Formats: sequence, structure tokens, C-alpha cells
Amino acid sequence: MIRKLINAAPAFAILALASLTTFAQESAAAAAHSGMSDKAASFWAAGMGMGFAAAIAAFSQSRGIAASVTATARNPQAGGRIFTMMLLGLAFIESLVLFTFLVCYTKILA
Repeated sequence: MIRKLINAAPAFAILALASLTTFAQESAAAAAHSGMSDKAASFWAAGMGMGFAAAIAAFSQSRGIAASVTATARNPQAGGRIFTMMLLGLAFIESLVLFTFLVCYTKILA
């Protein structure tokens, strides 16, 4: 468990440092000088959010599928039940990506 936390620590540090710039406020003159409008920034943020969500979901789904294949190989009689639970888990993971898409889409429209 601690080894997993140590391996994930750089990712958490990058996300924490990246979020600092999200909450920074600029003056109107600085915002006009930067060349990026609020709409362009929201498109960029939505694209990054969807990219992160899709990457994390793909990793999670691959781990779930690998675990179900391993479990079925160890106990073939439970293959049907394992398959059903795997599909349910994949649906939950994919629903999180769809919720992220919905949030990103509404932020772009706002």
C-alpha cells in the first residue's frame, strides 16, 4: 500500500502544482495582453479534462479486464459471474468519463 502511494506521489504533486495556476486571477490588462480569451481557455481546459478522464478510465478498465481474465483462468466455473461483475464495473468506470464530458461540455457553453 505504501509503495503504491510512493509511486503515485509524483502524479499527485504535479496535479497539486498545476491547480495553483487555475485559481490565479489576472487584471483586465494582463488578460487582454495574454492573447487567450476565456472561451479559448475553457476549450483548452475541457480538452485537458477529457484527456485525463479518458486516460485514467482506460487504465482502470484495462486493470479490471486483466483481473477478470486472471480470475476466470483460475476458476473457470465462476466465469459467468465474473464476466457480469466485470461488465458492471466497466459501466461504472465509463459513466465517470461521461459525467466528465457532461461537465466539460456545460462549462464550454457557460
